[in-house]
Amino acid sequence: MPVAYGDESFREHPEHGFYVLTGVVFEPSTLADACEALLALRGKHRKLHWYDMGPVEQLRIVKKLADLDGMHVVVIGSPVPVQKQERARAKCLTSLVVELHGFGVDSLLLEARSANLNRRDVRTVTAARQSLLPTRARFHVDHCSGAVEPLLWAADAIAGICRAARLGRSEYRDMLADHVYDVEIDTGC
Repeated sequence: MPVAYGDESFREHPEHGFYVLTGVVFEPSTLADACEALLALRGKHRKLHWYDMGPVEQLRIVKKLADLDGMHVVVIGSPVPVQKQERARAKCLTSLVVELHGFGVDSLLLEARSANLNRRDVRTVTAARQSLLPTRARFHVDHCSGAVEPLLWAADAIAGICRAARLGRSEYRDMLADHVYDVEIDTGC
């Protein structure tokens, strides 16, 4: 079964806030090529991070992601008022589990945050698996440092690209049109 690699981006705002949670999925046969391509793009940096890249580096990673055989599932939740991002994340993560399961994915590796927030993610995924997936369905979530796993860099880039598109800068999202499946949800925040 394929594994999804996940990361997020969000914008808190009293009326126009949103949360973007990605699950980047590559065919198992292309994982090594995807890792190698991302490592080559990293250069001297410890890891690739969308917001630390300049426009030339961003375009380079978008082109590389467009060339790689991947399907990227993106859940965009709104609204996200100030100090409600964790609630929005839980709603997006629940939807992401359901969407990824529908694509035959049963494992999600998220970029690690604090131990407490990681445990919150695990509880959210467990609840989604038990209440929204078929009986006996398997779905597992784990966390890993972004510096350790290059495929998390792809998830970070997809989240940044979709955030930019939501804010009116869609040229990079347009270049990945065939590789991104996005779902919009109401967070209830």
